[in-house]
Amino acid sequence: MGRAFEYRKATKLKRWGHMAKTFTRLGKQIAIAVKAGGPEPENNPALRSVIAVCKRENMPKDNIERAIKNALGKDQSDYKTMTYEGYGPHGVAIFVDTLTDNPTRTVADVRSVFNKFSGNMGTMGSLAFLFDHKCVFTFKKKDGMDMDDFILEMIDFGVDEDWEEDEEEGTVTIYGDPKSYSEIQKQLESMGMEDVGGEFTYIPNDLKEVTPEQRETINKMIEKMEDFDDVQTVYTNMAPEA
Repeated sequence: MGRAFEYRKATKLKRWGHMAKTFTRLGKQIAIAVKAGGPEPENNPALRSVIAVCKRENMPKDNIERAIKNALGKDQSDYKTMTYEGYGPHGVAIFVDTLTDNPTRTVADVRSVFNKFSGNMGTMGSLAFLFDHKCVFTFKKKDGMDMDDFILEMIDFGVDEDWEEDEEEGTVTIYGDPKSYSEIQKQLESMGMEDVGGEFTYIPNDLKEVTPEQRETINKMIEKMEDFDDVQTVYTNMAPEA
């Protein structure tokens, strides 16, 4: 999955570049995990996974604990995952992942940005053929770990054959079928992997080349989308800048 890894690495700074926005996004994910499985990480696999991602994104411990505490408040809203998709300027495909307590507000906000940039918002699933939906797990690599044997074993749990290693960070990233998320996480933890953080992502299978001027316009659209608190991540099939 070299294509997936390089694309994610090239676009991560763009998609998650603002620290405050990143912490807001992760805070909502914590809230969902706590509401679904309780506030104790040892008894809540989803919360453990989000916390691992929080640590990787350098979210302070106090922020994590505060997000868990806030999620227990009676006045907390229930967030729903909503995905919107369509074409932006210059025929670039765009996926917008959101967590919202008011879908009517969120769809209006997202639609307004598509309209502002002369885009075309489509129906759910209309661009599925342009992207691979994957779950992604990153974890600390054990000393002496034979990755070929490891992947061979993990294939039975829905993991793809290809994997990526970040030697500087000492981590391994694997990809798999989103429907196998829970099975993969459970197996990784049973194997004693540390700091297992799991997420979902959309990886374009056909990158669209754009000119510098076109890239600037599309980046402005993405930034406008990310101004909304409900927006978690914006994915496009725009080729990363060389």
